[in-house]
Amino acid sequence: MTPVELSRTVLHAVCRAVDAGELSVAVPERAVVTPPGPGGCGDYATNIALQLARPAGQTPQRVAEVLRRRLVGVGGIADVVLTGPGFINISLDEGGSGAVGVGLVAEVLRAGGRYGHVERAGGAVVRLHCAREVRAVVVGEVVGRLLRAQGVTARTSAEGVEPRWTDVLGVRVDGCGSEAAEVSVNVRPVPVADPDSLLALGRDAGRWALLRHAGHDRVRGGAEGLVQREVNPLFRARYVHARTRALARNAADLGFAAEPGPLGEAQAGAGAGAERVLLAAPAALAAPAALAALADHPRVLAAAAEHRAPDRLARHLVAVADAALPLLPGVLPRGGEKPSAAHRARLALAEAVGAVLAGGLSLLGIDAPDHI
Repeated sequence: MTPVELSRTVLHAVCRAVDAGELSVAVPERAVVTPPGPGGCGDYATNIALQLARPAGQTPQRVAEVLRRRLVGVGGIADVVLTGPGFINISLDEGGSGAVGVGLVAEVLRAGGRYGHVERAGGAVVRLHCAREVRAVVVGEVVGRLLRAQGVTARTSAEGVEPRWTDVLGVRVDGCGSEAAEVSVNVRPVPVADPDSLLALGRDAGRWALLRHAGHDRVRGGAEGLVQREVNPLFRARYVHARTRALARNAADLGFAAEPGPLGEAQAGAGAGAERVLLAAPAALAAPAALAALADHPRVLAAAAEHRAPDRLARHLVAVADAALPLLPGVLPRGGEKPSAAHRARLALAEAVGAVLAGGLSLLGIDAPDHI
Protein backbone atom coordinates (compact mmCIF):
# COMPACT_ATOMS: atom_id res chain seq x y z
CA MET A 1 0.00 0.00 0.00
CA THR A 2 1.50 3.32 -1.11
CA PRO A 3 1.02 6.64 0.75
CA VAL A 4 -1.58 7.71 -1.83
CA GLU A 5 -3.50 4.45 -1.39
CA LEU A 6 -3.28 4.75 2.40
CA SER A 7 -4.57 8.33 2.23
CA ARG A 8 -7.57 7.10 0.25
CA THR A 9 -8.11 4.31 2.79
CA VAL A 10 -8.17 6.84 5.64
CA LEU A 11 -10.65 9.02 3.75
CA HIS A 12 -12.81 5.97 3.12
CA ALA A 13 -12.82 5.31 6.88
CA VAL A 14 -14.00 8.90 7.43
CA CYS A 15 -16.77 8.41 4.84
CA ARG A 16 -17.95 5.20 6.52
CA ALA A 17 -17.96 6.89 9.94
CA VAL A 18 -20.01 9.78 8.51
CA ASP A 19 -22.46 7.40 6.82
CA ALA A 20 -22.88 5.51 10.11
CA GLY A 21 -23.61 8.73 12.00
CA GLU A 22 -20.50 8.44 14.18
CA LEU A 23 -19.07 11.67 12.78
CA SER A 24 -20.94 14.71 11.52
CA VAL A 25 -18.38 16.46 9.32
CA ALA A 26 -17.66 17.33 5.71
CA VAL A 27 -15.25 14.74 4.34
CA PRO A 28 -11.97 16.50 3.48
CA GLU A 29 -10.50 16.28 0.00
CA ARG A 30 -7.49 14.31 1.23
CA ALA A 31 -5.85 12.88 4.32
CA VAL A 32 -2.16 13.66 4.75
CA VAL A 33 -0.08 10.64 5.79
CA THR A 34 3.57 11.03 6.76
CA PRO A 35 6.29 9.03 8.51
CA PRO A 36 5.58 9.05 12.27
CA GLY A 37 7.09 11.89 14.28
CA PRO A 38 8.67 11.68 17.76
CA GLY A 39 6.57 9.45 19.99
CA GLY A 40 4.85 7.82 17.01
CA CYS A 41 5.13 4.27 15.73
CA GLY A 42 4.40 2.15 12.68
CA ASP A 43 4.96 3.01 9.04
CA TYR A 44 2.78 6.11 8.65
CA ALA A 45 0.82 8.56 10.78
CA THR A 46 -2.01 11.00 10.11
CA ASN A 47 -3.39 13.95 12.08
CA ILE A 48 -6.81 13.82 10.44
CA ALA A 49 -8.52 13.29 13.81
CA LEU A 50 -7.16 16.63 15.04
CA GLN A 51 -8.35 18.22 11.79
CA LEU A 52 -11.89 16.88 12.16
CA ALA A 53 -12.34 17.23 15.93
CA ARG A 54 -13.65 20.79 16.06
CA PRO A 55 -16.19 20.52 13.19
CA ALA A 56 -17.29 17.14 14.61
CA GLY A 57 -17.82 18.64 18.06
CA GLN A 58 -15.77 15.84 19.64
CA THR A 59 -12.30 15.47 21.14
CA PRO A 60 -9.46 14.47 18.82
CA GLN A 61 -8.99 11.26 20.84
CA ARG A 62 -12.65 10.33 20.32
CA VAL A 63 -12.47 10.98 16.57
CA ALA A 64 -9.22 9.02 16.36
CA GLU A 65 -10.82 6.04 18.14
CA VAL A 66 -13.77 6.10 15.74
CA LEU A 67 -11.41 6.01 12.76
CA ARG A 68 -9.13 3.42 14.39
CA ARG A 69 -12.02 0.95 14.57
CA ARG A 70 -12.74 1.58 10.89
CA LEU A 71 -9.10 1.03 9.86
CA VAL A 72 -8.32 -2.09 11.89
CA GLY A 73 -8.81 -5.15 9.73
CA VAL A 74 -8.63 -3.31 6.41
CA GLY A 75 -6.56 -5.27 3.91
CA GLY A 76 -2.92 -4.17 3.96
CA ILE A 77 -3.10 -2.69 7.48
CA ALA A 78 -1.53 -4.72 10.28
CA ASP A 79 -2.13 -2.44 13.27
CA VAL A 80 -3.45 1.00 14.22
CA VAL A 81 -2.18 2.76 17.37
CA LEU A 82 -3.26 6.12 18.79
CA THR A 83 -0.64 8.41 20.30
CA GLY A 84 -0.41 11.94 21.66
CA PRO A 85 -3.43 14.22 21.36
CA GLY A 86 -5.01 12.11 18.61
CA PHE A 87 -2.43 10.98 16.05
CA ILE A 88 -3.30 7.76 14.21
CA ASN A 89 -0.24 5.55 13.64
CA ILE A 90 -0.62 2.84 11.01
CA SER A 91 1.53 -0.26 10.49
CA LEU A 92 1.21 -1.87 7.08
CA ASP A 93 0.95 -5.59 6.51
CA GLU A 94 3.02 -6.00 3.38
CA GLY A 95 6.14 -7.75 4.55
CA GLY A 96 7.46 -4.82 6.55
CA SER A 97 9.08 -1.57 5.51
CA GLY A 98 10.76 -3.19 2.50
CA ALA A 99 7.42 -3.74 0.76
CA VAL A 100 6.29 -0.25 1.78
CA GLY A 101 9.42 1.12 0.13
CA VAL A 102 8.79 -0.87 -3.05
CA GLY A 103 5.32 0.62 -3.44
CA LEU A 104 6.57 4.12 -2.68
CA VAL A 105 9.38 3.95 -5.24
CA ALA A 106 6.98 2.61 -7.87
CA GLU A 107 4.57 5.45 -7.14
CA VAL A 108 7.32 8.09 -7.50
CA LEU A 109 8.54 6.59 -10.77
CA ARG A 110 5.00 6.57 -12.19
CA ALA A 111 4.46 10.23 -11.32
CA GLY A 112 7.97 11.42 -12.17
CA GLY A 113 8.58 15.09 -11.49
CA ARG A 114 4.88 15.54 -10.67
CA TYR A 115 5.04 13.27 -7.62
CA GLY A 116 3.24 15.07 -4.82
CA HIS A 117 1.14 17.19 -7.20
CA VAL A 118 -2.63 17.25 -6.74
CA GLU A 119 -5.31 17.32 -9.41
CA ARG A 120 -8.27 19.37 -8.21
CA ALA A 121 -11.04 20.93 -10.25
CA GLY A 122 -12.76 24.21 -9.46
CA GLY A 123 -12.23 26.34 -6.37
CA ALA A 124 -11.59 30.03 -5.89
CA VAL A 125 -8.73 31.78 -7.67
CA VAL A 126 -5.87 32.80 -5.37
CA ARG A 127 -4.44 36.15 -6.46
CA LEU A 128 -0.89 36.94 -5.34
CA HIS A 129 0.41 40.49 -5.45
CA CYS A 130 4.08 41.40 -4.99
CA ALA A 131 5.90 44.61 -4.21
CA ARG A 132 8.27 46.03 -6.82
CA GLU A 133 11.24 44.24 -5.26
CA VAL A 134 13.24 41.34 -6.65
CA ARG A 135 12.81 38.94 -3.73
CA ALA A 136 9.08 39.56 -3.47
CA VAL A 137 8.58 38.92 -7.18
CA VAL A 138 10.63 35.70 -7.22
CA VAL A 139 8.92 34.38 -4.07
CA GLY A 140 5.49 35.30 -5.43
CA GLU A 141 6.16 33.59 -8.74
CA VAL A 142 7.28 30.37 -7.01
CA VAL A 143 4.36 30.43 -4.56
CA GLY A 144 2.09 30.58 -7.61
CA ARG A 145 3.78 27.46 -8.98
CA LEU A 146 3.42 25.65 -5.65
CA LEU A 147 -0.28 26.49 -5.47
CA ARG A 148 -0.85 25.26 -9.02
CA ALA A 149 0.97 22.03 -8.13
CA GLN A 150 -1.67 21.58 -5.41
CA GLY A 151 -4.50 22.01 -7.89
CA VAL A 152 -5.20 25.65 -6.97
CA THR A 153 -5.77 28.25 -9.68
CA ALA A 154 -3.29 31.06 -8.93
CA ARG A 155 -2.59 34.40 -10.59
CA THR A 156 0.47 36.51 -9.80
CA SER A 157 0.90 40.24 -10.22
CA ALA A 158 3.51 42.78 -9.18
CA GLU A 159 3.72 46.53 -8.75
CA GLY A 160 6.53 46.34 -11.25
CA VAL A 161 9.15 43.99 -12.72
CA GLU A 162 12.50 45.27 -13.92
CA PRO A 163 13.66 43.83 -17.25
CA ARG A 164 16.92 42.54 -15.75
CA TRP A 165 14.97 40.42 -13.26
CA THR A 166 13.42 38.66 -16.22
CA ASP A 167 16.67 38.50 -18.18
CA VAL A 168 18.79 37.12 -15.31
CA LEU A 169 16.36 35.26 -13.05
CA GLY A 170 13.70 34.30 -15.58
CA VAL A 171 10.92 35.95 -13.56
CA ARG A 172 7.43 35.82 -15.07
CA VAL A 173 4.20 37.19 -13.58
CA ASP A 174 0.70 37.36 -14.99
CA GLY A 175 0.39 41.12 -14.74
CA CYS A 176 1.92 44.37 -13.46
CA GLY A 177 0.31 47.38 -11.83
CA SER A 178 -1.18 48.57 -8.58
CA GLU A 179 -2.87 46.19 -6.17
CA ALA A 180 -6.33 45.13 -7.31
CA ALA A 181 -9.31 44.97 -4.96
CA GLU A 182 -9.67 41.20 -5.30
CA VAL A 183 -6.08 40.39 -4.28
CA SER A 184 -6.06 37.40 -1.92
CA VAL A 185 -2.46 37.47 -0.68
CA ASN A 186 0.21 40.14 -0.52
CA VAL A 187 3.71 38.69 -0.90
CA ARG A 188 6.16 40.88 1.00
CA PRO A 189 9.27 39.08 2.30
CA VAL A 190 12.10 41.06 3.85
CA PRO A 191 13.66 43.00 0.93
CA VAL A 192 17.15 42.27 -0.36
CA ALA A 193 19.73 44.82 0.80
CA ASP A 194 21.92 44.51 -2.32
CA PRO A 195 19.95 43.27 -5.35
CA ASP A 196 22.87 43.79 -7.73
CA SER A 197 25.03 41.24 -5.89
CA LEU A 198 22.22 38.67 -6.11
CA LEU A 199 21.73 39.27 -9.82
CA ALA A 200 25.47 38.83 -10.36
CA LEU A 201 25.10 35.20 -9.23
CA GLY A 202 23.04 34.27 -12.27
CA ARG A 203 19.71 32.50 -12.49
CA ASP A 204 20.13 29.32 -10.43
CA ALA A 205 22.35 30.58 -7.60
CA GLY A 206 20.45 33.88 -7.48
CA ARG A 207 17.08 32.17 -7.17
CA TRP A 208 18.42 29.79 -4.54
CA ALA A 209 19.75 32.68 -2.45
CA LEU A 210 16.36 34.42 -2.61
CA LEU A 211 14.28 31.33 -1.86
CA ARG A 212 16.24 29.27 0.67
CA HIS A 213 15.54 31.58 3.63
CA ALA A 214 12.14 32.06 5.28
CA GLY A 215 10.38 35.23 4.16
CA HIS A 216 10.76 36.88 7.58
CA ASP A 217 14.54 36.33 7.52
CA ARG A 218 17.05 38.48 5.68
CA VAL A 219 18.86 37.02 2.69
CA ARG A 220 22.32 36.08 3.93
CA GLY A 221 25.34 35.34 1.81
CA GLY A 222 24.68 34.20 -1.70
CA ALA A 223 28.15 33.83 -3.20
CA GLU A 224 28.43 30.33 -1.71
CA GLY A 225 25.76 29.32 -4.22
CA LEU A 226 28.49 29.36 -6.88
CA VAL A 227 30.82 27.04 -4.95
CA GLN A 228 30.92 23.61 -6.60
CA ARG A 229 31.59 21.66 -3.40
CA GLU A 230 29.55 19.88 -0.77
CA VAL A 231 29.52 22.92 1.52
CA ASN A 232 26.99 24.42 -0.93
CA PRO A 233 23.48 22.96 -0.34
CA LEU A 234 22.36 23.81 -3.88
CA PHE A 235 25.37 22.00 -5.31
CA ARG A 236 24.57 18.90 -3.21
CA ALA A 237 20.98 18.76 -4.49
CA ARG A 238 22.03 19.25 -8.12
CA TYR A 239 24.99 16.89 -7.77
CA VAL A 240 22.86 14.04 -6.42
CA HIS A 241 20.38 14.56 -9.26
CA ALA A 242 23.20 14.43 -11.82
CA ARG A 243 24.56 11.26 -10.17
CA THR A 244 21.19 9.55 -10.46
CA ARG A 245 21.05 10.38 -14.16
CA ALA A 246 24.60 9.10 -14.65
CA LEU A 247 23.71 5.85 -12.86
CA ALA A 248 20.75 5.33 -15.22
CA ARG A 249 23.04 5.83 -18.24
CA ASN A 250 25.69 3.49 -16.84
CA ALA A 251 23.10 0.85 -16.00
CA ALA A 252 21.78 0.99 -19.56
CA ASP A 253 25.32 0.39 -20.81
CA LEU A 254 25.46 -2.68 -18.54
CA GLY A 255 22.16 -3.94 -19.89
CA PHE A 256 19.78 -3.43 -16.99
CA ALA A 257 17.10 -0.95 -15.97
CA ALA A 258 15.33 0.19 -12.83
CA GLU A 259 12.75 -2.08 -11.22
CA PRO A 260 11.35 -1.43 -7.72
CA GLY A 261 12.07 -4.25 -5.29
CA PRO A 262 13.90 -5.16 -2.07
CA LEU A 263 17.16 -3.24 -1.61
CA GLY A 264 18.97 -5.39 0.91
CA GLU A 265 21.32 -7.63 -0.99
CA ALA A 266 22.83 -8.35 -4.36
CA GLN A 267 23.86 -11.70 -5.81
CA ALA A 268 27.51 -12.04 -6.80
CA GLY A 269 27.97 -14.80 -9.35
CA ALA A 270 25.40 -17.46 -10.12
CA GLY A 271 24.24 -20.78 -8.73
CA ALA A 272 23.06 -22.01 -5.38
CA GLY A 273 26.40 -21.40 -3.69
CA ALA A 274 26.84 -17.85 -4.93
CA GLU A 275 28.04 -15.28 -2.41
CA ARG A 276 25.41 -12.84 -1.17
CA VAL A 277 26.71 -9.28 -0.84
CA LEU A 278 24.88 -7.04 1.62
CA LEU A 279 24.54 -3.32 1.23
CA ALA A 280 27.40 -1.52 2.93
CA ALA A 281 26.57 -0.19 6.39
CA PRO A 282 26.24 3.50 5.38
CA ALA A 283 23.91 2.59 2.53
CA ALA A 284 21.86 0.19 4.67
CA LEU A 285 21.38 2.93 7.26
CA ALA A 286 20.60 5.55 4.60
CA ALA A 287 17.89 3.57 2.77
CA PRO A 288 15.14 4.13 5.39
CA ALA A 289 16.05 7.83 5.61
CA ALA A 290 15.88 8.22 1.83
CA LEU A 291 12.52 6.43 1.65
CA ALA A 292 11.17 8.56 4.50
CA ALA A 293 12.28 11.73 2.70
CA LEU A 294 10.50 10.60 -0.48
CA ALA A 295 7.33 9.73 1.46
CA ASP A 296 7.38 13.18 3.07
CA HIS A 297 7.61 15.03 -0.24
CA PRO A 298 3.83 15.44 -0.86
CA ARG A 299 3.36 16.83 2.66
CA VAL A 300 6.20 19.32 2.16
CA LEU A 301 4.76 20.53 -1.15
CA ALA A 302 1.33 20.99 0.44
CA ALA A 303 2.80 22.86 3.43
CA ALA A 304 4.99 25.08 1.24
CA ALA A 305 1.93 26.07 -0.80
CA GLU A 306 -0.35 26.55 2.22
CA HIS A 307 2.12 28.73 4.12
CA ARG A 308 3.46 30.52 1.00
CA ALA A 309 6.93 29.27 2.00
CA PRO A 310 9.21 28.08 -0.84
CA ASP A 311 12.04 27.82 1.71
CA ARG A 312 10.38 24.68 3.07
CA LEU A 313 10.75 23.00 -0.30
CA ALA A 314 14.36 24.19 -0.67
CA ARG A 315 15.33 22.70 2.69
CA HIS A 316 13.50 19.48 1.92
CA LEU A 317 15.33 18.99 -1.37
CA VAL A 318 18.65 19.27 0.44
CA ALA A 319 17.42 16.71 2.98
CA VAL A 320 16.45 14.31 0.17
CA ALA A 321 19.86 14.69 -1.46
CA ASP A 322 21.76 14.24 1.81
CA ALA A 323 19.74 11.12 2.68
CA ALA A 324 20.28 9.55 -0.74
CA LEU A 325 23.96 10.30 -1.29
CA PRO A 326 25.32 7.31 0.75
CA LEU A 327 23.16 4.94 -1.33
CA LEU A 328 24.56 5.85 -4.72
CA PRO A 329 27.95 4.05 -4.62
CA GLY A 330 26.15 0.70 -4.17
CA VAL A 331 23.76 1.00 -7.12
CA LEU A 332 25.93 -0.51 -9.87
CA PRO A 333 27.56 -3.96 -9.81
CA ARG A 334 31.21 -4.05 -8.76
CA GLY A 335 34.04 -6.26 -9.96
CA GLY A 336 32.65 -9.57 -11.15
CA GLU A 337 29.10 -8.97 -9.95
CA LYS A 338 26.28 -9.51 -12.39
CA PRO A 339 23.31 -7.11 -12.38
CA SER A 340 20.72 -8.53 -10.00
CA ALA A 341 17.24 -7.72 -8.76
CA ALA A 342 18.81 -5.81 -5.87
CA HIS A 343 20.82 -3.65 -8.28
CA ARG A 344 17.66 -2.92 -10.28
CA ALA A 345 15.85 -1.99 -7.06
CA ARG A 346 18.64 0.35 -5.94
CA LEU A 347 18.63 1.97 -9.36
CA ALA A 348 14.86 2.44 -9.05
CA LEU A 349 15.32 4.19 -5.69
CA ALA A 350 18.06 6.38 -7.17
CA GLU A 351 15.84 7.33 -10.11
CA ALA A 352 12.98 8.12 -7.71
CA VAL A 353 15.29 10.45 -5.79
CA GLY A 354 16.32 12.09 -9.05
CA ALA A 355 12.68 12.58 -10.06
CA VAL A 356 11.84 14.29 -6.76
CA LEU A 357 14.89 16.54 -6.96
CA ALA A 358 14.20 17.48 -10.58
CA GLY A 359 10.53 18.21 -9.89
CA GLY A 360 11.28 20.23 -6.77
CA LEU A 361 14.03 22.30 -8.36
CA SER A 362 11.76 22.96 -11.34
CA LEU A 363 9.11 24.40 -9.01
CA LEU A 364 11.78 26.74 -7.65
CA GLY A 365 12.71 27.74 -11.21
CA ILE A 366 16.15 26.16 -10.88
CA ASP A 367 17.78 23.86 -13.43
CA ALA A 368 18.49 20.23 -12.53
CA PRO A 369 21.39 19.30 -14.82
CA ASP A 370 22.04 15.77 -16.04
CA HIS A 371 25.80 16.40 -15.96
CA ILE A 372 27.97 18.18 -13.38
